[in-house]
Amino acid sequence: MQPIEVDQPFHRDGWTYEEKYDGWRMIAYKDGRHVQLISRAGKDHSHRFADLAAAIRTLPPGRLILDGEVAIFDDKLVSRFEWFRKRPEDAVSTPPLYMAFDCLYLEGRDLRRLPLRERRRELERVVDNDHGLIFPARRLAPNGLEAWREVLERGYEGLVGKDESAPYRGGRTLLWLKIRQPNYREGERGWDPKR
Repeated sequence: MQPIEVDQPFHRDGWTYEEKYDGWRMIAYKDGRHVQLISRAGKDHSHRFADLAAAIRTLPPGRLILDGEVAIFDDKLVSRFEWFRKRPEDAVSTPPLYMAFDCLYLEGRDLRRLPLRERRRELERVVDNDHGLIFPARRLAPNGLEAWREVLERGYEGLVGKDESAPYRGGRTLLWLKIRQPNYREGERGWDPKR
């Protein structure tokens, strides 16, 4: 699912709010020992992110499909897309991490028709934070306006609001909405608005 961008912070009952990462959207496919990390452009990046592919390989399910974002975080745990190309020499950062926000397939079960709240439960069961490189997407405050305040205070790129009752559908949808900070990190070293 691809969220549609909106201009103003919002709150909707029955929705959940997650940090929007400044990273690289990837679908993770696991079939036994075979793992692929596929970008929205359809390219396999499992060799580029070999440590992430290896970590996904260790997850208990034999067959699994996750939707998420590969991101690098600075010392304040703010995602930094530009650090995929070049990280400042004096900067402290994480290695690339896989921030999973949805579980689409699990051990022979297609989960896409289930509501997001059930898919998230399965995701949290599978991704238990013991792997060090794979994490469930960070949830923000349950009220969208409070979540937006968290985004501003912590310096995140933005947030994604999601209808917890929604099934997973391909393409753009009004069931997931995103909002970005205006002028996010303009003028900072390495910022590229045309990525």
